[in-house]
Amino acid sequence: MVTTVFTSQLQKVVFAVFVLTASLIFSQTKKDSTKEQAILPVNLQKKNFKEILPAQVLSGEQLERLNSQSVADALRYFAGVQIKDYGGIGGLKTINIRSMGSQHVGVFYDGIRMGNAQNGIVDLGRFSLDDMEEISLYNGQKSEIFQPATDFGSSGSIYLQPKVPDFKANRKTNLVVKFKNSSIDLFNPSFRLEQKISDKISASFSSEFLQSDGIYRFRYKKKYPDGTIANDTIAKRFDSDIKSKRFETAFHGKMKDGEWSVRGYGYLSDRGIPAAIVNNRFGGRGQRLTDENYFVQGSFRKKLFPKFETQLKAKFAYDYTFYADTLSTETAYPARNTYIQKEFFVSSSNLYSINNDWDVSASADFQYNTLDADLYNFSYPVRYTSLVSFATRYQVGKLKFLGSILGTFVHEEVEMNSKSPDKTEWTPAAFLSYNPFTKKDFTVRAFYKRIFRMPTFNDLYYTVIGNVMLKPEFTNQYNVGFTYEKQFNGRFLKLLYAKADVYFNKVENKIIAAPTGNLFRWTMMNLGDVEILGTDVHVQANLQWGKVTLKPQINYTFQSARDFSDRGESYFGDQIPYTPWHSGNFVMMADYKDWSFNYSFMYVGERYDGQQNNIQFNYIQPWYTHDLSVQRKIKWGEHQFKASFEVNNVFNQYYDVVLNYPMPGRNFKLIVSFTL
Repeated sequence: MVTTVFTSQLQKVVFAVFVLTASLIFSQTKKDSTKEQAILPVNLQKKNFKEILPAQVLSGEQLERLNSQSVADALRYFAGVQIKDYGGIGGLKTINIRSMGSQHVGVFYDGIRMGNAQNGIVDLGRFSLDDMEEISLYNGQKSEIFQPATDFGSSGSIYLQPKVPDFKANRKTNLVVKFKNSSIDLFNPSFRLEQKISDKISASFSSEFLQSDGIYRFRYKKKYPDGTIANDTIAKRFDSDIKSKRFETAFHGKMKDGEWSVRGYGYLSDRGIPAAIVNNRFGGRGQRLTDENYFVQGSFRKKLFPKFETQLKAKFAYDYTFYADTLSTETAYPARNTYIQKEFFVSSSNLYSINNDWDVSASADFQYNTLDADLYNFSYPVRYTSLVSFATRYQVGKLKFLGSILGTFVHEEVEMNSKSPDKTEWTPAAFLSYNPFTKKDFTVRAFYKRIFRMPTFNDLYYTVIGNVMLKPEFTNQYNVGFTYEKQFNGRFLKLLYAKADVYFNKVENKIIAAPTGNLFRWTMMNLGDVEILGTDVHVQANLQWGKVTLKPQINYTFQSARDFSDRGESYFGDQIPYTPWHSGNFVMMADYKDWSFNYSFMYVGERYDGQQNNIQFNYIQPWYTHDLSVQRKIKWGEHQFKASFEVNNVFNQYYDVVLNYPMPGRNFKLIVSFTL
């Protein structure tokens, strides 16, 4: 009762912050409108604070040149990342950062978090690279304090930044038309139109259609408990077809000391769900997934006073999912389930600069989530989440410090059955960086962060297996590392950049599914304790050899992620499933005049797939792939034509990212685009 009253009072406080901020904006805007001044270039937050924790970033032409169909494919080139890919173009693709779990990863699209209260996972396969300007990955959080409170609430974050219209010279219209085709029956046209409405306002519209039968060859091996292999054969995958449509529109505007944007997004797909290839069953099983995802979001940012800046963000999302297993012969009553999620989000962030070296911020967010389903005895949960954050960033000499504390207050309601108790959590974070030498080529850094993730609606309320008494799943992160960056004036070496991190993560109250004595009925419970010790290394360089520019880069990750849940179990201290001890990649990009060449090598070391025991039967051998691509740009007056040819999995290696979900062998892709 006390918690409910407190949550209600907090929501009133959050609402009051929104009202106060809006009042300030209105009064200042009204005051500005009385002045006859030209609109000045946007010069918002000071940039003298360099990032304490550098992000891993892919942007611009890098994204275009990597052999990647979606955001999930591109993220493979980051260190410390594990991708779960269930095969083919239509298969679900999720990301795990430093083995803490996919639900601990915050995915942000154009600065606002993508939500999924049902299962906490964002399918990264549905985000195309055609509209993407930059992808960045942060461990811990961004070295930024002027952001919504939600941005402080993840163990790791991925920021997807769509392209913003950019007009050269006196151009008012940009149009890019692109077409992709591959040997896996891919038909994928897309276009992007940008229009300059005025000196202060621009708009963009993009659309994409993707269709594929998903048929590809794979290698199947049946493994016996003693580790021996039988029935080694080549077969075809038939149940990974997909037909999807994406459309997106955005408006961007500038004003005196400020900017705003509004974005609408829609994604519709009908796809087969790849089934596990087991017991010599290679054909489809009739599982289908239909998705409809829509959202509208907006942001407003303005410097109201010389030392005070504010921003507002809001979003409404609607997600429809239909799962059908109508052709299955394994159950008397095949599943036909419908799920509908709705989310409303609003945020107010405020930044005050005490002086040139010291900033403080305060943010307040409110989020509303609902889930409807046609399951028997479903609870129909509603979640009210209020968040407040306070942060400071300070620089003295060669030392930089960022500290933050996040308060999270959750209240839920249900139409039937029991509800989860209200939750109140305060979680801190602290980041340091230091330049020990006079030159700023070398920086050492460290951070600590404690954060949690709420149990999802599926964890709490899914029929039969849900457990409303689940506790939040906490992570404690410790990280130390260094960064070295130096530019050279030599004839060959132009730039050398290296960074390395050693980290220790501990996951408490890990949520797992466990049997209840009846093998057909499982329940969710807090049982897990996982400790992760690892290191990430990244090195890249820029080289010049005559008229040829070379850009090599290498990533390496070591992780010991061990399960310490139950000392009495045989798997105590074993490596957790699907986490390799060693993984990495190497990329070489080369440019010569209008030609570009790209080679990439991906390696994932040995790992285990079983939920229990690192034994031979659960062993998964290492896999690696080689990818090649070549591009040519042709200028045609003021226009540009670009053609790209890719060869993926050059040596036709058959491998599984997730056991029994085989990946495609060698395949080819042709991409042509025309810029008007």
